[in-house]
Amino acid sequence: MTLRRSDDPLDTYLLRVFCLLVTERSVSRTALRMNQSQPAISASLKRLREILGDPLLVRDKGGMVPTERALTLFSHAKSALAEIERMTGAPESFDPHVSRQDFRIGAPDYLAPVFVASVAERFRREAPQARLTLHSLGPDFDFERSLAEGTLDLVIGNWPEPPERMHLSMLLEDEIVCLVAATHPLARKGMTKEDYHRAAHVVPLPYSLSQRGVIDSVLASMRIARDERVVVQSFTAAPYLLQNTDLVFTTTRHFARFYADLLPLTILPSPIDFPPMRFYQLWHDRNHHSPGHRWIRRLLSDCGRHIGARPGSPAARTADNLEDGEK
Repeated sequence: MTLRRSDDPLDTYLLRVFCLLVTERSVSRTALRMNQSQPAISASLKRLREILGDPLLVRDKGGMVPTERALTLFSHAKSALAEIERMTGAPESFDPHVSRQDFRIGAPDYLAPVFVASVAERFRREAPQARLTLHSLGPDFDFERSLAEGTLDLVIGNWPEPPERMHLSMLLEDEIVCLVAATHPLARKGMTKEDYHRAAHVVPLPYSLSQRGVIDSVLASMRIARDERVVVQSFTAAPYLLQNTDLVFTTTRHFARFYADLLPLTILPSPIDFPPMRFYQLWHDRNHHSPGHRWIRRLLSDCGRHIGARPGSPAARTADNLEDGEK
């Protein structure tokens, strides 16, 4: 029997459109992700509905939501795409200079801006035709599932106890300091533990519901309760709120230095004995041996070493010998 086109209607392009529609729950965002027009994605959605015999996405007061059948088919579609990539890819080689691969990294917004800038500069220089997507992590974002399903390639984190199911390598270490306005009463004389306890603090919302951050963990172990007067959605907003106030922001030195060079702020040594903040990259076993994935892991490690690792530190050792440092 001759196989006609109509006998095999669900091609790779439609599978990708389907997976992104279920993930993004938006025709316009799917169009942006695929560098397609909205009418083209709408036409693909119409075709998918005809093939699968289901609306797939329906309107709700909060936007569009996938149907039960769409959610059931989603994991199968992701698996099918992964198998196709394995079959059609070239695992024996990877050339970043000609690659058009899309690398997707999840990261908190309190990463040192100098590190992110270093990654972007190096990425553009070595892989000028590839694409880098930085996805902001939040408390409602299931990063483990995203790594397992391939929505993200890597996640950068600093949880005291990273998930054991993931591979891990160290990126950089950073000292924890206090950032205050240049006009703050403590800016000249320094800060004691008593000053820290009495101070009004600006704190960001947690970006993980399941993991307590390093700073909160240490303070909890010392039974120190900060006077959290201002709570912000984003770490990057906090430095701007310090100006002409008596607020204190506890953060990493590289992050603080970037904003102290921009704004009238002063960096103070922390009176609390915090351990170094350690940032690492996490990835799923599905990508462990991918040449392109190994390249981006090496790039991140090199950038971390150059801006944050002290000689002999775990980050320096990992960056110098990534293979030995991977878990």
